[in-house]
Amino acid sequence: METQVNNGVFFPTHLEEALRETFLEADIQGRGYVESNNIVNVVRKVLGIFLSHTEKAKIIAKAEYLATKGQLSVEDFFTIMADTLVETTHWGNLKTEIAGYVGIDTLQEQIRKKVLKRGFEFNIMVVGRSGLGKSTLINTLFKANVSLRSCSKTEEKVEIAKTTHVKSVSHVIEEKGVRLRLTVTDTPGFGDQINNDKCWLPVLDYINEQYENYLSEEQSVSRKKHIPDTRIHCCLYFIAPTGHSLSPLDIEFMRRLDRCVNIVPVIAKADTLTVEERTAFKQRIKQDLANNGIRTYPMKELEEDPEETVSNNKIREMLPFAVVGSNQQYPVNGRTVYGRRTQWGLVEVENKGHCEFSDLRDMLIRTHMQDLVEVTRSVHYENFRHERLASRRGRTQINGQVIDMDSMNESSL
Repeated sequence: METQVNNGVFFPTHLEEALRETFLEADIQGRGYVESNNIVNVVRKVLGIFLSHTEKAKIIAKAEYLATKGQLSVEDFFTIMADTLVETTHWGNLKTEIAGYVGIDTLQEQIRKKVLKRGFEFNIMVVGRSGLGKSTLINTLFKANVSLRSCSKTEEKVEIAKTTHVKSVSHVIEEKGVRLRLTVTDTPGFGDQINNDKCWLPVLDYINEQYENYLSEEQSVSRKKHIPDTRIHCCLYFIAPTGHSLSPLDIEFMRRLDRCVNIVPVIAKADTLTVEERTAFKQRIKQDLANNGIRTYPMKELEEDPEETVSNNKIREMLPFAVVGSNQQYPVNGRTVYGRRTQWGLVEVENKGHCEFSDLRDMLIRTHMQDLVEVTRSVHYENFRHERLASRRGRTQINGQVIDMDSMNESSL
């Protein structure tokens, strides 16, 4: 026997009994109602799993909509549970047990083969003043000459750009059968002028342009089977190692762009600071970020489970990463290491006692690369998409930028 709730979802008998039993336990006074402000605890109890901030917000919003004088009936509770369960496969205690081996565990291998065949995409942007080692750090991260400067003709004279330019270069790199199309976007000229007023606008324009291109392809009548993803997944913002605090330009840039891209701040050339100076500098930067309401990656409100929270808390404690980059290798105790030779010794890039490059690399590549892509898709791009589709006429503000929607609509036809 099965029971149908209002939104068309059918509950099997055993699931309905479990929900009804939980409701009755929550209805201590036996009035046939539970308090709407306690609904999150009731849902968490029946599922037996951790609820993310997003899931909690949706449950509370639904409860407030259905509640009568702050109370929910058993039918309201069933409706809330139906909406919650249809959006996730984390059913916890409500999942149906199987009597023997079926083979659904092979889905992971099926997906792995399909994804490996197609390959992965990752787009990273580096922003900061000239001379902070952006190209060197990117090359050190991927142990290859992938930066824009490394791919330019060496005989060309490098000149300081009069305005901020945005330039990208793409590579396909492969490791143990896994292919990655890596796009590195550089911003030569950023912050190098006497008057740096609105020098972040070309960067913001470029990020929004990639979102617009992806949205146009999504809405195309004959769209591609796989839409090329040029959206920026991570922005590494390089902070000069002054030892003081964030500059007004640093604050203004991150404040303008933290709602449309994942920003990861790093202290460039950290070997120019003593350990004490570096610690104090990081604390002042954290305070500046908090005082100005700047959100950096990873964002706490997007965490889904306790394990993820613990991992991300460690990253947040380390921000901004104090890094050193180098393409030079030196022999140390019978092994070859990347480092910077100075008069007083060798700074080893991958030595956690010398700098935090290894921690940055682990986060960007080994633990959070896919999450950076997912947050870009599900949060930043979705925000752009929502604002774009909701305001097809007149002038509107998208990611902090005023855009003429009429001209954009005509250009995307």
